[in-house]
Amino acid sequence: MESIIKQATDQLKEGRVILYPSDTIWGIGCDACNEKAVERIFEIKKRPAEKSMIVLVDSEAMLNKYVKEVPSLAWDLIEFADKPLTIIYDQPYNIATNLLASDGTLAIRLVKDDFCKRLIHKFGKPLVSTSANFSGVPTPSNFSQIDEAVKSEVDYVVNWRQSEIKNAPVSTIIRLGNNGDVKIIRK
Repeated sequence: MESIIKQATDQLKEGRVILYPSDTIWGIGCDACNEKAVERIFEIKKRPAEKSMIVLVDSEAMLNKYVKEVPSLAWDLIEFADKPLTIIYDQPYNIATNLLASDGTLAIRLVKDDFCKRLIHKFGKPLVSTSANFSGVPTPSNFSQIDEAVKSEVDYVVNWRQSEIKNAPVSTIIRLGNNGDVKIIRK
């Protein structure tokens, strides 16, 4: 696994776009701090720039580097979540601005999956995670369902868990405002 993670992080450090198994589905990803790489993902997916994407972090410390104020409720939700949990935060910073939603928020998930956690840790920065499909096309649930055209558009395909055939869990998405507002976007 270590050599695979090194190959992927080398690609990310060069500003390239990778296809990788996330803690949910296979994702198209890049350095979440690199605006050009993020723009390339929008182009690959043929996705409107107004549609924001999710960012993955490996630890509480990394989350704190990219969100000015993490509401205390977020820590409880993350700790007790029984499936992947994406939280939309106010006031993200140190991140590619083209990742931000029109209201200035950002969706971030602290991953628990061993491969993702190690990949992000080795890279040292958050990763973009968006489904491995063209915009408007159903999301593939495993590697074998990813369109060959999508695979050919990315710079690097991670050679890990490609043979797994399982329905990956989708993440729960919750909006946590610094003012105490909580809104469930997807269960």
